[in-house]
Amino acid sequence: MTNNSFMAKYFILLFTLCCSVAFSQSVLPLIPQPASVQQSEGHFELTPTTIIQADAKLFETLYLQKAIQLATGWELKVVPVAGNVPKISLSHSLKAIASKEGYALSITPEAIAIQADQNAGLFHGIQTVLQLVPASHGAKNTIPCVQITDEPKYAWRGMHLDCARHFFPVDFIKKYIDELALYKMNTFHWHLTDDQGWRIQIKQYPKLTEVGAWRNGSMVGHYREQLFDSIRYGGFYTQEEIKSVIAYAAERHITIIPEIEMPGHAVAALAAYPQYSCTGGPFEVAKKWGVLDDVFCPKAETITFLENILDEVIALFPSTYIHIGGDECPKTRWKKCPRCQALIKEKGLKDEHELQSYFVQTIEKYVNSKGRKIIGWDEILEGGLAPNAAVMSWRGTEGGIAAAQQHHEVVMSPGSHCYFDFYQGDPKNEPLAIGGYTPVEKVYSFNPTPAKLTPEEATYILGGQANVWTEYINTPAQVEYMIFPRMMALSEALWGTANPANYADFQNRLLQQLPSLDQKAIIYSKAIFEITSSVEPNPNGKGLWATLKSAQDQKGIRYTLDGTQPSWNSSSYTGPIAISESLTLKAAYFEKEVQKGNPIELPLSLNKATAKKIVLLNNPHDNYKSGGSFALINGIKGNQQKFGRDWLGFSGKDANATIDLGTPLPISNVTIGVLSNEASWIYYPSQIEVFLSQDGQSFTSVGKASIDQIEAQKGNVQIEFPTTTALYIKVVATNIGKIKEGYPGAGSPAWLFVDEIGAN
Repeated sequence: MTNNSFMAKYFILLFTLCCSVAFSQSVLPLIPQPASVQQSEGHFELTPTTIIQADAKLFETLYLQKAIQLATGWELKVVPVAGNVPKISLSHSLKAIASKEGYALSITPEAIAIQADQNAGLFHGIQTVLQLVPASHGAKNTIPCVQITDEPKYAWRGMHLDCARHFFPVDFIKKYIDELALYKMNTFHWHLTDDQGWRIQIKQYPKLTEVGAWRNGSMVGHYREQLFDSIRYGGFYTQEEIKSVIAYAAERHITIIPEIEMPGHAVAALAAYPQYSCTGGPFEVAKKWGVLDDVFCPKAETITFLENILDEVIALFPSTYIHIGGDECPKTRWKKCPRCQALIKEKGLKDEHELQSYFVQTIEKYVNSKGRKIIGWDEILEGGLAPNAAVMSWRGTEGGIAAAQQHHEVVMSPGSHCYFDFYQGDPKNEPLAIGGYTPVEKVYSFNPTPAKLTPEEATYILGGQANVWTEYINTPAQVEYMIFPRMMALSEALWGTANPANYADFQNRLLQQLPSLDQKAIIYSKAIFEITSSVEPNPNGKGLWATLKSAQDQKGIRYTLDGTQPSWNSSSYTGPIAISESLTLKAAYFEKEVQKGNPIELPLSLNKATAKKIVLLNNPHDNYKSGGSFALINGIKGNQQKFGRDWLGFSGKDANATIDLGTPLPISNVTIGVLSNEASWIYYPSQIEVFLSQDGQSFTSVGKASIDQIEAQKGNVQIEFPTTTALYIKVVATNIGKIKEGYPGAGSPAWLFVDEIGAN
């Protein structure tokens, strides 16, 4: 595809964002919502005689002119001074707003005026105007009158794309950049190397792409199935292609951050140059996803090899930051490597974690000597953080908090809100994903600045980004499906104008933008149209209340409780539904008697523990607290694929829950669900034990399940014992602690995920 044809399609997308929208004074479908908006009566009419008053040499001027031409068929004249005529003016003005990316937009019946201190502000102002123009050839193009003063809260508003697991062509990378620009994102994190492929040409080391860019097969299905094909797969970007992408992004005020993984995720490089490993190989480019034991050996020759690579990377990318990965580096080879052990002794290091810190600090000094800085995933904190390094916090926000407290710059990217390879709807309606559950509403609630930071510490939070890991994403269409519409929610969160308490307003604006994606065949998830459900204890103390919500009119919801599929003639939802026995709630949305979207099914299993009082000894991790302790006794069994919902996640801690039954009851078995998803560092507990008590003080063990029994029951654990009358039940699932060598996440605290506890 040529750049011209690509741009034509993109600009049509820009303008059709609002083409099926009837504007009103109450709602402007702008995403992200501007910082300050004042609407007024009237409109500006765009006509073939409208003038663009601007510097004709500015990219922003040509961008605007081309967009209008493609949307309306009119090539508006560009002049430096237009006089008192209908016009769109672009001008630099310190008085308007001094922020680097801020702008002021004035739309009156006479003119549209965009003012900004810098070109980035002008570009963002143009994006806002483009979202307000209803595109149509030969018809009136009226734009509502409005006064906007706007600037972002966060300096780093990013999207990531993993091109190592699956390779995406240059044309799509440019399209991806355009989609970021539309929503005022300003950073593209380009993941270029990993165990499964090396995607960047390095002229000094041609084998990196001759060998490292190609693998002899890939995983098929889910990681847990361990199935592979034998199809040769690969690709890489030449340096000329990379220069082209960088220039393209720069015009759109997007900085590209390259990621070159080290010291882990290095098998593709070691397949090409095995001498930089601990064992000498041989290696082949990995077919398997996950974390592999073979990593760079931190000997002097390896450091030189990596410095030479970084020389070429730095020469290509003008970004302040170079991402070096630094995550998921098993120490298995280092522990057995004589050179690594000698280096630990020579440098007076405590252990292999400090050896990794030594490695990172050595690389940092070199990058700093070139006038650049390093950024890495939060594992670079282990063993001591390099003096000038920035941290990208992905294992929750703790790493980012620790770094900010040490006065290091931080980009927040927690898996709970920012992993767009997770499911965004019911897995049965979605393409295969790694797991997890991150719907649009959760993304919209993302706040990059943790409350526990002081105002001074908070200044070190640069912003945030979403990550798109592509083990299970192998086409451009699927990338778009996974980012839309979640990226739109993220853009508003990072612009700093998101209001989770008024999610309905954002949802309204989002729904108005979706028709344009349909018209241009942009693939996006329809999960936003799914009915969502939640449960809470019935206020009368008996059973549960089930609440249903729709992105559309609640009056269209129909439901059944008898196992049949809902129809237009089924019960109409008018408010919370009382549930007093085990059943399956089914619901669907109907519009004029026609079902819209996928129906939902909510199996509810009530037992003697349901909706009773529950206390946890250890709190679940903030990223996976799913409604708190009530999630364990709410009648809903967690989906084995969707571990971000209905599960409580404990990082390195035991799950220890005590349930007060309210009155002594005979109990003969206790059930509990636990999860295993090793690729995500989630492991079964080493054992589960059940205790009973009459007073809540003295507990007696009545049964336990070993890890072998847990595995045999595939995590749906039932522990039986002689019938005993008890007032309290305690269930303790013991975390395995540190993950063993040779397993994904080796050396890190294991995640323990638990769900519904039942008693009968």
